[in-house]
Amino acid sequence: MMRGRIAGAPISWGVCEVDGWGVQMSRDRVLAEMREVGLEATEFGPEGWLADDPAAKAAVLRAHGLKAVGGFLPVVLHDEAADPTPTFDTFADACVAAGADVVVLAAATGVNGYDARPTLSAAQWATLCAHLDALHDRAQGRGLKAVLHPHIGTMVEGSDDVETVLGRSRVALCVDTGHLMAAGVDPVLLTKEHTGRVAHVHLKDVDAALAGGVRSGRVTFSDAVRDGLFRPLGQGDVDVAGMVALLEAHGYEGWYVLEQDVMLDHEPEGEGPLADVRASLAYLQEVAP
Repeated sequence: MMRGRIAGAPISWGVCEVDGWGVQMSRDRVLAEMREVGLEATEFGPEGWLADDPAAKAAVLRAHGLKAVGGFLPVVLHDEAADPTPTFDTFADACVAAGADVVVLAAATGVNGYDARPTLSAAQWATLCAHLDALHDRAQGRGLKAVLHPHIGTMVEGSDDVETVLGRSRVALCVDTGHLMAAGVDPVLLTKEHTGRVAHVHLKDVDAALAGGVRSGRVTFSDAVRDGLFRPLGQGDVDVAGMVALLEAHGYEGWYVLEQDVMLDHEPEGEGPLADVRASLAYLQEVAP
């Protein structure tokens, strides 16, 4: 039953929304390799990678035999002068057209990349949470789920940020095991404490030593990713098996998105990132209840 809820993500092939983030592999190769490894669904990837028009985006996925999950949408939420709804509505149109159901929000800083972030004032936190509630309601009105993705280098990163959002907004949570652990948060413990708020899951494994370097400031997030911060499932320090067992025991029915953020220096010859995706999928199938 879990097999039908496992999806891929273009970032596992190095396809990312950040300007200058390594070589961006071709759309057709990535989607073909998803099908080759046995994946039947995917998140969209960055804006414009599939197609700009919502109907065209849906058509590309159908042509490759893939179901749409939705995808990652970084948007500024803490600035009262910035209205996130036009960006959200455009993305929601694509979800509806493709039969997807999840908008994965990230509280963007407003600058390129994830290597630094400002500190929010009390007023900015209030604005951020109010925008999250508004987008949560807007998503529900269109039959979609809006979830917040704690992410290194965004305004919601570590434990205090997550608890603030969960305590002051109605938005559901996307648990990204890798980004949470890299920020010093135990993703299994967080999920245990807030199981009812978890509506989407990104599964990735982490090299704990490299993650410690990011938290201490010895290395930037992007350099750590280039050095292998995120690992195939079962080859890092996240209790992936415990996470899946906990969620399934509590009746979680959402997606498990396989994500291993990578940064490529050149177009791979041979399997390239596909080998790691294959390893992650095999591990997940092995530990699934």
